[in-house]
Amino acid sequence: ALEVVEDFAHADYRCFLSSEPPGAMQGKLWDLIPEPILQRCIKVADEAPTDLKSNLKRAYSKFSQENIDECLKPREFKATLFALCFFHSLISGRIKFGPQGWSKKYPFNDGDLTICGTVLKNYLNNAENLGTEVPWPDLRYIFGEIMYGGHITDPWDRRVNNTYLAVLITPELLAGCNLAQGFKSPDSTKLEYTHYVKYIEERFPPEIPQMFWLHPNAEIGFLTNQGIAIFKTIADISGGGGGGGAGDISEAQSVITNYMGQLPANLDMIDIRSRLKEEDYTPFVIVSLQESDRMNLLLSHMRSSMIELELGISGALNVTDGMEQLATDLQANKVNALWAEKAYASLKLLSAWFADLILRVDQCVEWTDKLTLLKSIWMSGLFNAMS
Repeated sequence: ALEVVEDFAHADYRCFLSSEPPGAMQGKLWDLIPEPILQRCIKVADEAPTDLKSNLKRAYSKFSQENIDECLKPREFKATLFALCFFHSLISGRIKFGPQGWSKKYPFNDGDLTICGTVLKNYLNNAENLGTEVPWPDLRYIFGEIMYGGHITDPWDRRVNNTYLAVLITPELLAGCNLAQGFKSPDSTKLEYTHYVKYIEERFPPEIPQMFWLHPNAEIGFLTNQGIAIFKTIADISGGGGGGGAGDISEAQSVITNYMGQLPANLDMIDIRSRLKEEDYTPFVIVSLQESDRMNLLLSHMRSSMIELELGISGALNVTDGMEQLATDLQANKVNALWAEKAYASLKLLSAWFADLILRVDQCVEWTDKLTLLKSIWMSGLFNAMS
């Protein structure tokens, strides 16, 4: 139906599709919507920013002056709401630090923040009507144990979460305490909603790990991973222009020739086992045989896949998706996924991974030549170091 409407629809007509996958009764998405329409669509994503200032601006934008006017204790509400938004920004921003931030990636969302804002308003209105003080412990418990704490499963993460609240959600907010290093809670008697927005824009200090109460070196891992992701993206998109076919994969021929010339020969397991007597099968010898068998499996697969790709480039074989992916990986200096399945765990790029492979083969050759425990064994060079 959409394909028919597309030719006659108004220029301003837009069709918005939910990102939620269809249910089991509806079937697969690509069966419901024609592929050409999906290809012409523009993906719009609303993802939380990673920097603290943008997170705080985003969090505070979930509220308005009307929310402030509805509260009977505007002074306490404005100060606490601002601290709550800052707390939300902190726990969302900690995710980028990986395991140093949280032990796992928790699904904190804007719904947690807006519900906490509603709870805060209701508690303050109730306190004003009853003529009681602000119930700070109750607010901290609801925010830390029920709302945000409902996502947290690790006790140490829960402790971090509650410590943030113990520092931020306190009566000292009304006296202008520090929310973080170089960032104070403003005087809520003088500022309204728009003033708080301006305060964030003008007074927020440069972001440093100490604002999260983390060590200054905590961002080293984050910046390293960010740099790796950027360069990986550049490498992925730099060689991908044009359509498929042998004209593209032929550029991998020089890489194939290079690696085929260096690829070691398989270990002769028949000869190795023929030199062993029954009493020679000690645990160390058995491990060497197991490692050699797995190495032969990897070498054979690498050799056969590159030979097939060469035949595909020459036109002797039909080019398959696997051949195209291998050619792309070789040109992008990436370890092919099928190679990685049969290999040892490694995060290295292909060139370093291949050099590492040669060293591992050399150890297997030395070990099977002597058929005894070596004086020095490269433990991390084994497929199964636990063996």
